[in-house]
Amino acid sequence: MSFALIQKVNDEQKKHSVVDVRSGDTVRVHQKIKEGNKERVQVFEGVVIRTDNKKQHTSRITVRKIASGVGVEKSFLLHSPLVEKVEIVRRAKVRRNFLSYLRNRSGKSARLTAVGFDREAVNTLEEAPAEVAEEAPAEEKAE
Repeated sequence: MSFALIQKVNDEQKKHSVVDVRSGDTVRVHQKIKEGNKERVQVFEGVVIRTDNKKQHTSRITVRKIASGVGVEKSFLLHSPLVEKVEIVRRAKVRRNFLSYLRNRSGKSARLTAVGFDREAVNTLEEAPAEVAEEAPAEEKAE
């Protein structure tokens, strides 16, 4: 396979715009789950502990939450067709990109300092530019 073909497929799969997610944000990720012939949306809410490759089609976030006293981490590709939507619920001030130290903490010691932000402005996405279909010139028949 040539690199140009791979690049073309990646560009087709890439979403026009994704939410600007940072480490320390509390996010709600809506993921499509297919079970048999049914499809549903599952919501996973937690703290982003890692972001990778922000501007590429392989951009990934790792989200951590505590479920029934057990830490659960999930990685999501932001441009994946299975990720329907990512909402930022809360934004926190952190000084690292990879918050691995949160794995060893629980309760109040795992809290992050919240920062005020405009929730609606952050969660709105730009509209994709409408593709204009070029019309073929009409053929004139001489009679």
